[in-house]
Amino acid sequence: MSATTGRDAGGVRVLWQAAGAEWAKLWSVRSTWWCLAAAFALMVLAAVTLGGASATAALRAAESSEALREAGPSAAPVPASEAAVSATSFAQFALVALAMLTITAEYASGSIRVTLQAVPVRGVMLAAKALVLVPVMAATGVLSGAAAAAAVYALLSLDVFGGLVVLPAGEVVRDLAGIGVYFALIAVLTLGAGAALRSAAGTLTVVFMLLMGLPLLLMMTGSGPAVALSLRMPLFAGLAFMGSTDNLTGGPIPYSVGEGLAWLLAWTAAALAAGHAVLRRRDA
Repeated sequence: MSATTGRDAGGVRVLWQAAGAEWAKLWSVRSTWWCLAAAFALMVLAAVTLGGASATAALRAAESSEALREAGPSAAPVPASEAAVSATSFAQFALVALAMLTITAEYASGSIRVTLQAVPVRGVMLAAKALVLVPVMAATGVLSGAAAAAAVYALLSLDVFGGLVVLPAGEVVRDLAGIGVYFALIAVLTLGAGAALRSAAGTLTVVFMLLMGLPLLLMMTGSGPAVALSLRMPLFAGLAFMGSTDNLTGGPIPYSVGEGLAWLLAWTAAALAAGHAVLRRRDA
């Protein structure tokens, strides 16, 4: 019993030390700061654009309705945090780039050899990188989502948009938490893909196709099975988990929040398993 406990404690200590080294590496390069700044900028810009478009469409629909004309123009308000959720479809790629660089940059520079000499157990090295990425990406999601929701609320409160905006506390908290979880899981998925492919260009291409390219191509076919498959790929699974009602599909994803999270976790686990398998079988 004591020997097993000692091995477990030693493993935790090694993982903790490896995570500390990965944390230091993450913040020592300028690309981290540029990617995080880009994520914030994209979240805010995409959210205000989408929120403004939703409010404008609602106003036009209200003004074109004869019944509403008689009663005076009115329209359903736009939830500010819903625009932030929709903006994740665009902002996520800045964080994909950051997650990708945490592994592919080491292969490009050759520093992966030093990393694996310090942490020879491949699974521990990969877990340490994931442990660093998860809180950083989750915090970025929550903070950038809050900034985006605030910007949308400020914009749509202007007279030109008729004040068609609401910011219910419960919905905001739920949406921000969902954005944080989604960004964290997408980062870990990207880490797994990067470990498997070892190339920045290859990883970015594969992750982009998995998140955006392939789902949209499948939807364009109009085939029932193809559309069903596209809706269960990471992007739409994430939107379902976040409860999105205004997205690239034109409405809510047709399955539950829990199923969306399950699909997202499955894709993330598959990518991480693939990365771990390649790390174990190939030299640096």
